[in-house]
Amino acid sequence: MMKKILSLIAFTIAAVSAGPALAAKPEPWEIAMQPAVTPVAERLHQFHDFTLYIIIAIALFVLALLVIVVVRFNEKANPVPSKTTHNVMIEVIWTVVPVIILIIIAIPSFKLLYYSDRVANPDMTLKVTGYQWYWGYEYPDQGGINFQANLIPDKDIKKEEGQLRQLSTDNPVVIPVDTNIQVLVTASDVLHAFAVPAFGIKKDAVPGRTNETWMRVTKEGTYYGQCSELCGTGHGFMPIEFKVVSKDEFNNWVAIKKKEQGIADAPVVPAAAVPTTDNSAEQIPAQAH
Repeated sequence: MMKKILSLIAFTIAAVSAGPALAAKPEPWEIAMQPAVTPVAERLHQFHDFTLYIIIAIALFVLALLVIVVVRFNEKANPVPSKTTHNVMIEVIWTVVPVIILIIIAIPSFKLLYYSDRVANPDMTLKVTGYQWYWGYEYPDQGGINFQANLIPDKDIKKEEGQLRQLSTDNPVVIPVDTNIQVLVTASDVLHAFAVPAFGIKKDAVPGRTNETWMRVTKEGTYYGQCSELCGTGHGFMPIEFKVVSKDEFNNWVAIKKKEQGIADAPVVPAAAVPTTDNSAEQIPAQAH
């Protein structure tokens, strides 16, 4: 029995302390968040830890008050209870202090909200569309490359290739590392939510509306997510799989996809053929009098 308990403890410690290579997906007995691999996720973790300290302080304070009440004001220690009904100072304190705490939490919360909303000068754009029940992806800056990603059925999972049940897809999303990527999220039918924990992304996909977020993944690897909005019977079968690769490898992937989908590169326009914007009097037609 003791051996089993020690093995369970060792397994838990190993799962919690697992490195980034294992943290791209949920782990058994995992009690912490997946390691952050984007600036947004890093700030989310910092904000999480910040609020956790506040929560712990509040919990300890309330516990101390309960202990004081139990010890000092039980029937044996305090046989004659006080008749006090109001205390202005205490009432002011328990009104003002919570307001101050909420302000302390709200300021970094709003900063993080705006920081995660969008990036000023994205290097590329990825459009994500939620369907019942799979995801569609489009690369507008890469000639309009597009594809759908579906869950790989259990019977087709190839564990020797690193595929994971309920997480791997037939068409992983490939993006370059260290690149500011604008992510546009929408849906074609019902509400979905595009969520990748390691990226710090969780954005609603709403039919008829395009929501925006961004990411810059700092480590190559495979990262997983899932739909996080109850969208119907197939909700639990809408995984998200990202392959983060080097920029050269991404360019090679783009070239292969363009060839597969018959997308021709945009023609290069010679400089001499580019029209100028000359506002001289000769080019402005005379106004009729």
